[in-house]
Amino acid sequence: MSKPVKRVLLTNDDGWRGPGLKVMEEIAAQIAEEVWIVSPDLDQSGVSMSVTLHHPLRLHTFGERRFSVSGTPSDCVLLGVSELMPEPPDLVLSGVNHGANFSDSVAFSGTIGGALTATLLNIPAIALSQAYHRGVPAHWDTARQFGPVVVRQLLQRGWPEDCAMNVNFPAMTPQQVKGVAICRPRRGSIGGVNIEARRDTRDIPYYWMGFRRQTERVEAPESDVCALREGLIGMSPLRLERDIAADWQIDTNDMAREMGIDT
Repeated sequence: MSKPVKRVLLTNDDGWRGPGLKVMEEIAAQIAEEVWIVSPDLDQSGVSMSVTLHHPLRLHTFGERRFSVSGTPSDCVLLGVSELMPEPPDLVLSGVNHGANFSDSVAFSGTIGGALTATLLNIPAIALSQAYHRGVPAHWDTARQFGPVVVRQLLQRGWPEDCAMNVNFPAMTPQQVKGVAICRPRRGSIGGVNIEARRDTRDIPYYWMGFRRQTERVEAPESDVCALREGLIGMSPLRLERDIAADWQIDTNDMAREMGIDT
């Protein structure tokens, strides 16, 4: 099959040394003529779409068309598209993340953030993540085998221009995968926040934060969590706009009068 895109930009939130980026590079090599990588120096999980505005970004080269940046995935996309690449890419691929990005976590994910940043630049983007179970090595071969096919199929069939596609591969071997599902994020996979208070060697307090997961409580059949649970590759279109005005109506004239505004 001919390669459908000329130039693709890769980023991630696990950092340029992350094993998932190597898998993504293998995937991209099968679909694009030219592959660029602009990836964070360090793990940037949980940074969402944040950008670095209060200190300079440092750039390092680790190969031809391969760069690491002292910033976030969104920084990497902005710097790659606007400064490093001679022409904008035809596609941005973010990942392959070490761990699923589903339900509540999509709001925090740097992997998703990098893809959504590309949509702001009017560039099609796909985020890919490989689910795994705690204490069990990730089945990277699942993303490696199905990733090129999924990307090709999405490019062929298309998706809304204002959306980034979020693809999650289930925590199982390629032979165990049962199919593909269009699904959506649902609330409920995060049960709260663990905060551990400590004190440093100067007796100054600091804190470690982490989420409490409760994916077993997500039971909606159309959810991305259930898709992975059933052995399906989950695909979800995600957009920046979360406009619910059409479903939420109040008497704005009454509100204005309460505010002392003559309507």
